[in-house]
Amino acid sequence: MSGDDLDADLADAAAELGEPTPGLRRARAWLSRAVEPGTVDAWRFVDRVGPVEAVRLIRSGRAPARILGLVGARAQTDTSLADLRQAERCGARLLIPEDDEWPAYLLHALTLATAEEPEEPKHQADRTKALVPPLALWVRGPARVDELADRSVAIVGSRAATAYGEHVAGEFGYQLAERGWTVVSGGAYGIDAAAHRGALAADGPTIAVLACGVDRPYPAGNGALLHRIADSGLLVSEWPPGAAPHQHRFLVRNRLIAALTRGTVVVEAAARSGAMATAHRARRLGKQVMAVPGPVTSAMSVGCHELLRGTQDAEAATLVASAAHVLDVVGGIGVDLAEPAERRSDVRDGLSDLARRVLDACPVRTGVAPERLAAIAGCEVLEVLRVLPALELAELVQWTGTGWRLMPAPRARAG
Repeated sequence: MSGDDLDADLADAAAELGEPTPGLRRARAWLSRAVEPGTVDAWRFVDRVGPVEAVRLIRSGRAPARILGLVGARAQTDTSLADLRQAERCGARLLIPEDDEWPAYLLHALTLATAEEPEEPKHQADRTKALVPPLALWVRGPARVDELADRSVAIVGSRAATAYGEHVAGEFGYQLAERGWTVVSGGAYGIDAAAHRGALAADGPTIAVLACGVDRPYPAGNGALLHRIADSGLLVSEWPPGAAPHQHRFLVRNRLIAALTRGTVVVEAAARSGAMATAHRARRLGKQVMAVPGPVTSAMSVGCHELLRGTQDAEAATLVASAAHVLDVVGGIGVDLAEPAERRSDVRDGLSDLARRVLDACPVRTGVAPERLAAIAGCEVLEVLRVLPALELAELVQWTGTGWRLMPAPRARAG
């Protein structure tokens, strides 16, 4: 940074428009604290005048009244330099749209969604539901966001997950990471944590999208897990270091989980939940939505079943029962196809209709003559004699000396 004077840094940045200069980064750092993410008009204002000019106009009180109202008392507060230094101390950085690492392709869906929002604020989507691109991202971890997010899948679900749900989420996370895919979730208890742990167990990458500062592990009980994610994957947040995990921020955060991935898998979710909100946002963004079925008696699977049923307004989600099914939906054509479900091989599968009828006619204990088999099977004696040798070779029937019967099942050996 060039010093504590924000105005001087903004002046330097204005002279090199479009370049990721320290001044431009500081302007976006200031905006990340001054403007709550998800606000349509605020994003449009910054996009129209640029981040540097936006900060100047807001701080001088010359921005439109609507924008000044959104910023409120934060307009005269500047902790941007302190935020950047705090991020550096905890091994984090501020990623801005002007950086090469910015996941522009994935986030473009948010830009298109914002373009469809009405001009009148009263007709715009609520901030917790609006699909608005982030102004910047605070990132903690050694990996590049664009590279990890390029082949990624979101796994979301209930915090109060069942043992079944946590097992499925862990298996999905492990198998996806094993195949080189990034697992994205919210770092919460339950399904989120199980999915992250599954990916880490496979030594694979995982991203936790937080609703607080990346230096503030939340929930505290997942502190060790989040530190492990930061060591090998990424912690990502729109809020600056130290920001508190207010409830409304979780709702805003969900759109980023949906946008950064190729598809969202809901493992367990109640009828009204954050996981369902993420799925709805993914669907609005044109991303793939998948759901894992659960017991019809489980309240934790009601949301999944509603997604699978679909509604008049939305197409049904895709049912997935394994990571292979997930990749069949989001993977490349001809590259990530799921293998057909395994079937137990049975010698009876290749039998002709006649052979099946003769086999069904054979008794279990006492052998009977071919004539008796022909009468029961409804065929000629010669036809019976023609198929019996093949059934004997397949060890399905045996000659007792007086007639034919089914081959006895092999006895289990004594322990």
